[in-house]
Amino acid sequence: MTDAPRPRRLPAHGAGTVALGDRTVHRLGFGAMQITGDGVWGPPADRDEAIRVLRRAVELGVDLIDTADSYGPDISEELIREALHPYPEQLVIATKAGLERPGPGEWRTDCRPERLTSQCEGSLRKLGVERIDLFQLHRIDPAVPFADQLGALVELQQAGKIAHIGLSEVTVEQLVDAGTMATIVSVQNMYNLVNRGAEALVDHCEREGIAFIPWIPLGSGSLSRPGGPLDTVASRLRVTPAQVALAWLLERSPVMLPIPGTSSVAHLESNVGAAAVRLIDADLEAIDSAVGGSFVNRGMRSMRKLLNRRR
Repeated sequence: MTDAPRPRRLPAHGAGTVALGDRTVHRLGFGAMQITGDGVWGPPADRDEAIRVLRRAVELGVDLIDTADSYGPDISEELIREALHPYPEQLVIATKAGLERPGPGEWRTDCRPERLTSQCEGSLRKLGVERIDLFQLHRIDPAVPFADQLGALVELQQAGKIAHIGLSEVTVEQLVDAGTMATIVSVQNMYNLVNRGAEALVDHCEREGIAFIPWIPLGSGSLSRPGGPLDTVASRLRVTPAQVALAWLLERSPVMLPIPGTSSVAHLESNVGAAAVRLIDADLEAIDSAVGGSFVNRGMRSMRKLLNRRR
C-alpha cells in the first residue's frame, strides 16, 4: 500500500487559509473589477490578457475570485465563465449585488428585494452555475429597510440559489444586527495601510470568525515612496513595496483575505508573490510608526505564534 500523493503546494497557498462558511480558501484571492474597461465599464482593452489573468490566478493557487454584476456591468462575470468554466472544484466564486451602473464611473445603490433577486438570477446565468458560493450585498441601501434587503438574500439562500451571504461597507453595529437575521460569513470594507477606519470591524470579524475582505488593499500613499518604510522593508527582503503592503495585511489578522486585482499577468504574479513574504516585528513596527498604528503593540507577535496561520 502506498501513501496518497500530497496536494501540490502552489504560490498562493503560502498565505494560509480562512473559512467561508463550510468552505476553506487561501487568504490571497483575486478581485475581478479591473478586468473590465475604463471606469469599470465595458470590455477590457485586451480581452485575451484578461482571460490569461483569470486562468493564471487559478494556476497560482488562488481559489477565491471576487466579482460583481456591476463590474462592466456583466463583463467581469462573463469573462470569468469564459476563462474558467467548468470551474475547478476548489474554486469559490463570490459576486455582489445592490448597485446599478448608469455609465462609466457611476454607481447607484438599489437594493429593493425584487432587484436583488433579479441580479442573483442574472449572475447565476452569466456565471453558468446553479448556486453562487458567496453572494454579497454590495452596499446597504438607506432607502430600503435593512431587514428587507437581507431578507431577500436569506430567501435566495433558502431556495438554494446562494450558499453563503456576505456584506460590504458595513459598521460593527450593522454586522451585529445582520447576525440576528442571517449567518454572515464575510465582510468587505475598504482597508489598507493608510485607510484604517475599519479597525474595530476587523477585530470584531476576527473574534466572530468572519472573513474580512479588504478592498483597495494596496493603498499605501507616501509609505511606498523611495526611502519610505515600505521601500526600506522591501529592499531588505528583495521584494516590492506592494508585496510588503499585502504581507502586512496578511499579518494583521488571521481572517484577513486580500483580493488584489489587476489586468496584467505580470502584476498578478507579483501580487501572489506576497504570500511568501514574511515580516518580522521590526518591519511591522517601522511601518506602523509611520502611520501612527499599533499593530505590534496589540499583541500580534504572540497571536501569530499561537495561530501559526501561515503554514
